[in-house]
Amino acid sequence: MFDGLKKKLNRFRNDVEETAEEKAEAAADEAGSDADAEAESAPADADNAAVEPEASEPAAADSDADAVGDADAGSEADAVDAADAPADAESASAAVEADANVESESAPAATPEPDSEVDAGADTGDEPSGEQVADEVEPRESLASDAAKAALSEEDDDDSSGPGRLRRAAAFATGKVVIEEEDLEDPLWELEMALLQSDVEMQVAEEILETIREKLIGETRKQVESTGQLVSEALHDALYEVISVGQFDFDQRIAEADKPVTLIFTGINGVGKTTTIAKLAKYFEKQGYSTVLANGDTYRAGANEQIREHAEALDKKLIAHEQGGDPAAVIYDGVEYAEAHDIDIVLGDTAGRLHTSNDLMAQLEKIDRVVGPDLTLFVDEAVAGQDAVERARQFNDAAAIDGAILTKADADSNGGAAISIAYVTGKPILFLGVGQGYDHIEKFDPEQMVERLLGEDE
Repeated sequence: MFDGLKKKLNRFRNDVEETAEEKAEAAADEAGSDADAEAESAPADADNAAVEPEASEPAAADSDADAVGDADAGSEADAVDAADAPADAESASAAVEADANVESESAPAATPEPDSEVDAGADTGDEPSGEQVADEVEPRESLASDAAKAALSEEDDDDSSGPGRLRRAAAFATGKVVIEEEDLEDPLWELEMALLQSDVEMQVAEEILETIREKLIGETRKQVESTGQLVSEALHDALYEVISVGQFDFDQRIAEADKPVTLIFTGINGVGKTTTIAKLAKYFEKQGYSTVLANGDTYRAGANEQIREHAEALDKKLIAHEQGGDPAAVIYDGVEYAEAHDIDIVLGDTAGRLHTSNDLMAQLEKIDRVVGPDLTLFVDEAVAGQDAVERARQFNDAAAIDGAILTKADADSNGGAAISIAYVTGKPILFLGVGQGYDHIEKFDPEQMVERLLGEDE
């Protein structure tokens, strides 16, 4: 059952897993190459950082010599200029250290020893003190630090829209895989085509894809849990959300309802309404309920004979009128019989109809008005695919249904109707017909359906 769709869902899971992990490996390799390149260039950078401050020593020494010569000549202004040279050297060294950003501590720049004349000049107050020199250096260091912070902040901002290459590489290196939007682009497109080809209604397919995107993009999981498992969880949640719409406990509803409970079955001709009624009569019998059948299909020739065969095979009472009689009157008589004979459940058949058949739709409205059924159930074939989905929508619009039953589900490899009907109508699928025998009917379980599609029950 639904094997075709199951294979397509598994293909999507495998595609996402392969794509995400291949890109993670590539990112890890690229990050490793970048790290090796940085390691090779680091010594050269360190040497340059160490040499550049030393290169300032001769200039500083020359400045000292000039300062001494000028001092001998009695030039106090030149002495002050000479005193500025060491301070400028210190500032240049600090700037080189900040810009180079060398990991290991670089050798401090040599500061020329001031001679007596320079000291004398400092004592006069004409030369900036050591504290003033430090004050000049600090802004340079602060500016470099702010620039680094800004760069890091900009990198973080760039990464906010999705995991970057380094994040992907780091995740892979620690045994994890990050799923990005680009990983899902092709697999999601293929999944959308697969869903539509499996007769899943377009609106339902779009809802499934959107849920998968929300649950997968940017997600990171350990590889021991596997990316495939992560994708399976997203698929599970997306499918369950659309399949379980409107779901209620059918058995509990029957148990709590006042007796007799009246169920009306509707749908087009030839989809298995009458056989489904017989199957449910057997289903209720197993649960200890008594049932009576009422044939409201008074227009189709041979309808009485068909349902009578089922009633006799199951040893059930049948209420029927002559062909052409009033369907509402037949089902009303069934309810009266159930009340008089303490029968728990009335199962009422109706003529096959389309929503465009005004007289037949009027019959449903009259049945609803005269009988007041507890539940109106729409029956169609699972193999009808999107046709079944569209008919369910039309019947629900014309005369509200409470749930659906899909026949021939065992022959359906696509599963489009089973996935779509509940979401489209807002009313749940309640049973699946899975064969010709009276026991061949399954109560619909959304969780079991999803597990079947994803292979989790194997």
